[in-house]
Amino acid sequence: MQGSPATVAVHRVGAEARLDSATWMGRKAVTKQRLPKGYRHPTLDRSLQGFRIKNESRLMLEARRAGIPVPIIYSIDIAENRIVMEEIPGSRVKDALESMPDEKALELCGKIGTIAGRMHANDIVHGDLTTSNMLLDGDRIVLIDFSLGSKSSELEDKGVDMHLLEEAFHSAHYRRSEFYEAVKESYVRAYPGGADVLKKVKEIEKRGRYTRKE
Repeated sequence: MQGSPATVAVHRVGAEARLDSATWMGRKAVTKQRLPKGYRHPTLDRSLQGFRIKNESRLMLEARRAGIPVPIIYSIDIAENRIVMEEIPGSRVKDALESMPDEKALELCGKIGTIAGRMHANDIVHGDLTTSNMLLDGDRIVLIDFSLGSKSSELEDKGVDMHLLEEAFHSAHYRRSEFYEAVKESYVRAYPGGADVLKKVKEIEKRGRYTRKE
C-alpha cells in the first residue's frame, strides 16, 4: 500500500518518528515517518527502519482483526519509512482521565483493562502501554503507537506491559491510582491468563526494588 499524502502541518516530532497532519483521498489523516539515525550505517538504518515499519503495521492490523480499536492504516510506504493512518479526534486518555467525574473515570478504567486483556489474549504486546498512547474518541478508547510492540506469548513481556500501565497510574494519575484496581479486574475478566500476568508484574516490581537498593 503506497502513495503520497498531502501534508498539512507538523503534528509532533519525537525521538523516533515525526507525525504530520495530512489528507488522504479527502480524509483527515496522520503520517508517521520514522527518522533516520545518522550514527548508523545507511544500509543498516534502512533495513532496521523498514523492519520496524512493517512490524508496527502488522501489529496494528492484527489488533484490528482481534477487535482492538486502532487507527485504520491507509498506506504503508517502506521506501519512505512512512505509515499513513486515520486521524483520531479527541484527547489522550492521560488528560481525559484527570478531568472526568469518578464514575466516568472508573468506567474508563474498566475499558482500559478490557482492551489490554483482549490484546494480550491475542499475544500482542504493546511495548509502551500507558494512557499517553490511548486516545478517547467519544466513548471509544483507541490504542496508538505500536512502534515498540511485538508478538509474544511470554508472561514476562505481557507483565512488562502491565507494569508500565500500573506505573503510569502511580505517576500521571496518582490522585486516582486506586482506580487501577478497576483496570486489573476487567483485564482478568477479558484474558483467562490475566491473573498469571499480574503475578508476574509483582515479580517485576520486586526485581526493580532490589535493583534500586543495589
